[in-house]
Amino acid sequence: MNTWPRPLWIAHRGGGAAAPENTLAAIRTGAAAGFRMVEFDVMLSRDGVPLLIHDETLERTTDGAGLVCEHDSAALQRLDAGSWHGPAFAGERLPALEQALDLLLALDLDANIEIKPARGFEQATGETAARLIAARWPAERRPPLLSSFDFPALDAARRVAPQLPRGLLFEEVPEDWRAQMQAHDAISLHCDHSRLSADRLRDIVAAGVPLLCYTVNDAARAEALIAAGVRGLFTDRLDLLT
Repeated sequence: MNTWPRPLWIAHRGGGAAAPENTLAAIRTGAAAGFRMVEFDVMLSRDGVPLLIHDETLERTTDGAGLVCEHDSAALQRLDAGSWHGPAFAGERLPALEQALDLLLALDLDANIEIKPARGFEQATGETAARLIAARWPAERRPPLLSSFDFPALDAARRVAPQLPRGLLFEEVPEDWRAQMQAHDAISLHCDHSRLSADRLRDIVAAGVPLLCYTVNDAARAEALIAAGVRGLFTDRLDLLT
């Protein structure tokens, strides 16, 4: 695992703070800023369509209300997912994963797709997202990296599409991280940089495991993590790329 072919800088939720998160506009914004890799979250609608959204509820990032999993995809895709960020994005919609994959291919972007299941939908979310990605992604292109805090969802993705690479997501990396990486056949480890000790960082890097840190919005901290061997930085600040 000493080599890592993916970009160092990753636009968090598509376009960081510069665009409404988890939208096609966000992905375009990240790409326009020079990012070659973006991250976004995927959750299922009531009728089983994977859509890009972070929260289980709609209020924070749309003009809808209630749980995502209690609405059909057609209704969800009529919501305004951009006005909360600013008038320039009014009318931006919640995209389906299928639309996001098409845009990634059109813009030649790498991606980290976080499986974000609503409670009770862990297996279905992992299976549905992985099956769609595997079916739609060209064999000659490096596939997106899947990740999740929910390991049953990640294992469900593994069962239906074992060829898709997977990363384990932690807030704080546990002592048994090596065993968990092996148990879930993961290729990368993702964690909150603010809860990462220097000793744990050194152990992971020394083991040759690609370490990706979120959400790094300070230039000095980014430089220190890069110098220590971190392979990926999720950021809300698109200006840090330069």
